Amino acid sequence: MRQLPIYLDNNATTPLDPRVLEAMMPYLTQHFGNAASRHHAYGWAAEEAVDQAREQVAALINCHPKEIIFTSGATESDNLALKGVFDMYAVKGNHIITVNTEHKAVLDTCQHLEKIGAHVTYLPVNAEGLIDLQELEAAITPRTILISVMYGNNETGVIQPIPEISTIARKHEVLFMTDATQAVGKVPVDVEADQIDLMAFSAHKMYGPKGVGALYVRRNNPKVKITAQMDGGGHERGRRSGTLNVPGIVGLGKACELCCLEMVSEAERIKNMRDYLESELLQIDGSRLNGAKNYRLPHVSNISFDHVEGEGLLLGLKDIAVSSGSACTSAVIEPSYILKALGLSDELAYATLRFGLGRFTTPEQMEYTVRHVREVIQRQKKMSALL
Repeated sequence: MRQLPIYLDNNATTPLDPRVLEAMMPYLTQHFGNAASRHHAYGWAAEEAVDQAREQVAALINCHPKEIIFTSGATESDNLALKGVFDMYAVKGNHIITVNTEHKAVLDTCQHLEKIGAHVTYLPVNAEGLIDLQELEAAITPRTILISVMYGNNETGVIQPIPEISTIARKHEVLFMTDATQAVGKVPVDVEADQIDLMAFSAHKMYGPKGVGALYVRRNNPKVKITAQMDGGGHERGRRSGTLNVPGIVGLGKACELCCLEMVSEAERIKNMRDYLESELLQIDGSRLNGAKNYRLPHVSNISFDHVEGEGLLLGLKDIAVSSGSACTSAVIEPSYILKALGLSDELAYATLRFGLGRFTTPEQMEYTVRHVREVIQRQKKMSALL
């Protein structure tokens, strides 16, 4: 029997892969030591597990293990990167460039920094959700210390031209940071090839546990320095104090290892299902795809339905778990600021569904989803015609 509701909100969080849970279990039970306990076998076992996880994470993004800082997730990683760079490079300047469709973890942090002296430029995007590279370069000043551009958008899946952005940053000797939470583990992300200086990501977006993530910080060419934002113990080479979440870190490492092995074939399978979903739903009158069709993550589809009441649409979809925007803002009854930045009206932004497919999504679920969405929209349009 089909399990309902069908889970299609993998952008908000992914289910824990059973293989990840299996790897974590020993460190939740018998191997419970503190990785900072250097005087007995319990601590040594924990430290060894953390070291192995660091290597697994580094292998996924092609960096040195010592360039990985473990955090509680991408939000903390974004905060540590932005605030840490702002503090460390204050002598050089106070100007940060970012994009108005970034995740709130970046936007809210930038707004905080503005209150303490930062000057932030928020670049717009075009109707496809892409930035203008000429506009980016024109925004750079002698006081610019950091460019922060999301790798793949959490609502539309749009992938920004990361190599071109990093080339501009290198040309002007400005650090380049990216929030790659939706991209790492879904598409190949190579910090060396892409010349990324700082990068944030989370375990729970790639079938790992919640509450753990990482920040990549380049150590050579250029050597990036950040000021720690938490004091107390000097963990993570003095950059992020706090007792390490060993089971979570083990889970992140295993999740990264699985992505290394399966990401390419998994992405192709998921993309095929997403393309089927879109080919069917975009036949509905008044439907439109949001974001660049050819520059996006394989698991994301963001579709608006004209002449449909947004709240009624979501309430009617009882058999599928989808969202109309980012999970971090889902409690706020406002149209998506990301879709508004693409030029959508409030009404159309409200009547939008974000489909996030994942590792455990099946073709059968896609067929059911298509039928269910069609039925609900048809019912909504009939009700609207009667009003």
